[in-house]
Amino acid sequence: MQIGKKLKELRLAENLTQEQLSEKLQISRVNYTRYETDATRPDYETIIKIADYYDISLDELFDRK
Repeated sequence: MQIGKKLKELRLAENLTQEQLSEKLQISRVNYTRYETDATRPDYETIIKIADYYDISLDELFDRK
């Protein structure tokens, strides 16, 4: 699974807009949109912020079993 698809899935499960989530993560909405569309990949710090926000492991974020 592409990370973008997983990010979108997680965001929609929380009923958040991209704007709301990007504010919570303290990143720009434009950058977050790029992550969801797989136009670019988040850096390590942002990946950790995302996993911490959703209280999931990095393995779960990347759909690793």
